[in-house]
Amino acid sequence: MSDMTIDFNRPTLAGNELEYIRQSLERAHLSGDGVFTKRCHAWLERRLGAPQALMTHSCTAALEMAALLTDVGPGDEVIMPSFTFVSTANAFVLRGATPVFVDIRPDTLNIDERLIEAAITPRTRAICVVHYAGVACDMDAIGAIAARHGLAVIEDAAQALMSAYRGRPLGTFGALSAFSFHETKNLISGEGGALIVNDPALITRAEIIREKGTNRARFLRGEVNKYTWVDVGSSYLPSDMLAAFLLAQFENAERLDEERHALWNVYHEALAPLEERGLLRRPQIPAECRHNAHLYYVLARTAGERNGLIAHLRTSGIQAPFHYVPLHSAPAGRRYSRAAGELSVTTDLSARLLRLPMWYGLGAGAGQVVEAVQDFFRTAHARAAATAGHVASKALARHRAWVRSASGEVLPAPPATPPATPHGAPPA
Repeated sequence: MSDMTIDFNRPTLAGNELEYIRQSLERAHLSGDGVFTKRCHAWLERRLGAPQALMTHSCTAALEMAALLTDVGPGDEVIMPSFTFVSTANAFVLRGATPVFVDIRPDTLNIDERLIEAAITPRTRAICVVHYAGVACDMDAIGAIAARHGLAVIEDAAQALMSAYRGRPLGTFGALSAFSFHETKNLISGEGGALIVNDPALITRAEIIREKGTNRARFLRGEVNKYTWVDVGSSYLPSDMLAAFLLAQFENAERLDEERHALWNVYHEALAPLEERGLLRRPQIPAECRHNAHLYYVLARTAGERNGLIAHLRTSGIQAPFHYVPLHSAPAGRRYSRAAGELSVTTDLSARLLRLPMWYGLGAGAGQVVEAVQDFFRTAHARAAATAGHVASKALARHRAWVRSASGEVLPAPPATPPATPHGAPPA
């Protein structure tokens, strides 16, 4: 492994992915809502205890469906963190609504629930939370705020499948939630997502929106004798072949979860001494949260040190990227959204964060990553010590010169500096 590049992410086969794809081809049903899609729906509903799961072609699509189902439109506002992927905001901007960004907590990097209420205005329609790194937001506090003000709660749970808050699965707290099965996630289909409908009153309309605004789902169940256009919508279905791949991942979810936690724990234990010395900060997991080891990040002391660490790891053949550029600082963010407050924590932590490689099969490569991180701080310490020694030597020389001057000792004149010459010309 030491002579190999360590990618940030590598997708993996967990079991019967190729066999299920073969079966999908034999069934001659490659479009949406085939046998494998329905089996994925059933797995999610059973795992989460949710009334309805609907596979989509991406988590972005699931968020767009959530925006349609909450009927946000021009003049409406949706509260969310700025430290998130662009899809969280775009889903609502596409409906004409304004994202209102609230700062994040310094411990979990999730939306700071203490700041939400101050951001609510008469135009606020919903709160969209993001469970960063698979660690839950404070859903007790957020649910209470939403109830007091009559707001919908939407969970961007893209990173949070198999995570929980106080023993309850994430993705089941909001009226709607969105998951991702992108190849960087814990369970994957390459691209793909799912909308979880926890409010039974939204189930029928969710099916309609997902099927291009038609009542086709009711037609296929024999509830109507023909289907037609009845509402707004789009084509949000994934191919059944992608669902076939995903089902094999679902069937191995427990084993994959254990492997991912084992890797996460390797990083967490090995980097503890660096945190104790104040050189970096590791993820912090509140006691009420069961995380899914989605990603492992560290926070450097400064933005410059973060960038130096990324560059050092790159020279060691290790990909360790930063994460979100805060949306409030982006050109479109300034155009379509507004910030509630200074967002100083978001600005600070996003500039100091980097993510370490996390994928099944990394194995001993995790030790190589840790060694490279440790080497960076050893090298940085040596540089700092050498610089400090050089500065101290120059200061001592200046002090001795001042002492001799004060005592009347004649100091030697500095060497003459030759006049500057044009570039490339010989000296006179």
